[in-house]
Amino acid sequence: MRAYQLVEFGKPFEMRELPDPTPTGAQVLIKVLKAGVCHSDLHIAEGYFDYGDGQKFKMSDRGMQLPMTLGHEIYGEVISAGPDAGAVEIGAKVLVHPWIGCGTCRACREERENDCAAMKPLGILQDGGYATHVLTPDASHLINADGLDPASAVSFTCAGITVFAALKKLLPLHDEEWLAVIGAGGLGLNGITIAKALGVKNLLAVDVDDAKLEAAMEMGADAALNVRAHEDPDAALREITGGIFMAALDTVGAESTIGLATRTLHKTGRYVIVGLFGGSFKLSLPLLPQRELTLRGSYVGSRRDLRELVELAKTGALKPIPVSERPLSAANETMEDLAAGKIVGRVVLTTAE
Repeated sequence: MRAYQLVEFGKPFEMRELPDPTPTGAQVLIKVLKAGVCHSDLHIAEGYFDYGDGQKFKMSDRGMQLPMTLGHEIYGEVISAGPDAGAVEIGAKVLVHPWIGCGTCRACREERENDCAAMKPLGILQDGGYATHVLTPDASHLINADGLDPASAVSFTCAGITVFAALKKLLPLHDEEWLAVIGAGGLGLNGITIAKALGVKNLLAVDVDDAKLEAAMEMGADAALNVRAHEDPDAALREITGGIFMAALDTVGAESTIGLATRTLHKTGRYVIVGLFGGSFKLSLPLLPQRELTLRGSYVGSRRDLRELVELAKTGALKPIPVSERPLSAANETMEDLAAGKIVGRVVLTTAE
């Protein structure tokens, strides 16, 4: 098998020829057909997340050991299984839920692996999808993807369920109220199409790139705001939403984006952050009770979320986000383009070269 592995933090991936894995126990071997490139892989490959005020969360402290094959958005074909895997359909086309929990805690027993304190995700603490093959611990993390376009569906396993789980925390909204999706990258565009499918009437896309905002409008956003095009973006946001800005889905997660949201949300407004850009922020404490704001985080999503999202997609309610496909050998080039902000939508690596 071929794998593009991270062998040193802050350095490009190295292509390595490795023995084909042999599944043991309940393991299932997947031939990777598509692997989505996620923005969080930039932080993982760099070796840390920026916690602000000079603080860094190091991947080595998280337990990540190199070499490691990144890539946690995976679509592939089941090709073999271990003797304890049970009934596994060889040849099935599946999405792989990569957020592998310990299997024994309450969160895992309730299929909330994303809330497990001992999670071992594929592409972070176990080898992931930037390869021709990947092993999963068991078949429970495989979701049948029959009838879905592989290039569009592969991002459901991270970007899709991340915003889907966050929207569950923000909705419902009344018809006159506005939702702002902050950031129109892969996460944000998924958030827009899913929010519209879930019945959101008024949706504002916020970004600093006109090309990404144009894509957001094509995905169904009702209005767009380029914050760099306004001397007073707060006033522009209030004008667009008529002051009834009730929910913010922050797919960026920067000091500037949480600042924009907390300054402009209507009383009783809700803010959910999923982006991991980094930094810290200060907030006047009386503001929370006086305006009854809700600020919370949301981290990826559960197997249940992925199943529900797949079923929603199969109804035809989701407009596919822009996707470009590249060969697996373009993994390093793609990471560079992602870091430079050159990608609209999602890039999917394919093993068919």
